[in-house]
Amino acid sequence: MGGDDVRLRAVVALAQGMAAAHTSRESWGAAADGACRALSGSFGALSVWERGRGRLRVLANVGERAADEEEFPDGEAYPVHQFPEITEFLHERWVGGGGPSAWVETAEGPAGGRRAGYCHQRVAALRRRGRGCCVVAPIVLHGRAWGELYVARAAGAPVFDRADADFATVLASVVAAGIAQTERLEEARRLAFTDALTGLANRRAVDMRLDEAIERHRARGAVVSLVVCDLNGLKYVNDTQGHAVGDRLLERFGSVLSLCGAMLPGALAARLGGDEFCLLAVGPPADDVVQVADELCRRAAELELGEGVACGVASTEDPIGAVRSPRRLFRLADAAQYQAKAVRSPKPVVAGREGPDDPVVRLADRPPAAPSPTGERRRLRGHRP
Repeated sequence: MGGDDVRLRAVVALAQGMAAAHTSRESWGAAADGACRALSGSFGALSVWERGRGRLRVLANVGERAADEEEFPDGEAYPVHQFPEITEFLHERWVGGGGPSAWVETAEGPAGGRRAGYCHQRVAALRRRGRGCCVVAPIVLHGRAWGELYVARAAGAPVFDRADADFATVLASVVAAGIAQTERLEEARRLAFTDALTGLANRRAVDMRLDEAIERHRARGAVVSLVVCDLNGLKYVNDTQGHAVGDRLLERFGSVLSLCGAMLPGALAARLGGDEFCLLAVGPPADDVVQVADELCRRAAELELGEGVACGVASTEDPIGAVRSPRRLFRLADAAQYQAKAVRSPKPVVAGREGPDDPVVRLADRPPAAPSPTGERRRLRGHRP
C-alpha cells in the first residue's frame, strides 16, 4: 500500500474516532491518539489556548507518557509567554496572508532557522522526557487559534520532516472539524436538558438522574433525597405586575435554589415546569438535605417578589417504606410539598417523620382518584408526564 493510501486511512480513522466520541473528553483523547498513530509518534497531546488566562492548557496526553503526564490532566498548563509562536509567529503568518501550518522542533534546538531561544521550552521538554523531536500543528476553529496538536517521537527515532509537518496540518484541520462537531452536539444535549429561563436542569434531566439514583439505591443502598418546591405567589405577580416580572421571580428563585443546592455535593437543581422546582441529592444524609431545604425556605421568604415557597422532602433514609421506583419517591416528595402548601408551612415538610401513620406517606400511597368536579383536588404527579 502506498504512502498516500496509508495517510488517507489514518485521516479517516482519526475522523471516525472523533465522530464516535460522546463527550469532549473522549473527543480530545481520540484526537490526540489518532494524530499520534497517523504520524507514527510515540506520544501525542491536545492543548487549548485559554486567552483569558494567558495559558496553554493540556487536555489529553496519549502514548508513552512521562511520570508527570496524566492522560486527562486537571492542572497541566503553561504560560503562553513560554510559547511565543502562539501569539506571535502564528498571527504574523496569518497577517502576511499565510495559513497556519505545522512546524518541527528537535531536542537539538529550534528547527527552520528561527531566532535562538524561540521555542526553548519545547526543546527543554523534549530533552527532559527523552524525546527526540516533535511536530506542532495549530488548531484553528471559527477562524481563530483554538489550540494545538502535538506529536513527538522517542530519541533515536527518525526526525519529522516537512512532509510530516504538512500532514500534521491536515490532521489539525480534521481535529478542528471534530471539535466543532462535538461542541455542537454537547450544546444540543445541554439545551435538551436545561430550562431556558433559569438555566437550571429541566424535567428530562431530573427523570434521567433519578432513574440512575434509584438504581444505585437498590443496588448499593445509596441515600437518595428529593426536595420538591412550589413557588408561592407567582400567579399574583403575573396578574398584577406582568409576566416579565414573574419571569424575574422565577429566575431569582432559581438562583437561590442553585446556591442552596451547592451546599449538597453533587446535587441537581432543576425547574420541573411552571412554578415547580426540585433538588435531587444522592449520598448526603437526609438531615443534611432537610437542613438545606430549610435554608431554601428561609431565603425564598426574603425575596422581594412572591410569597416564599412550599417545600416537601422525601428521602430513602427516612421511614417511608421501600422505594423501588423513581415514581414513588417523586410522589412522596410531592405529597410533602402538597402538605406544606396546605398548612402554609414556612419550613419544609418531610415525609415519614410523623410516625407509623405519617399523613404524607398515606397521601402518597393512596390509589389515584379522579379529580373532583370542582377541580379542587390536586392529582399527585407520577414519575413521567
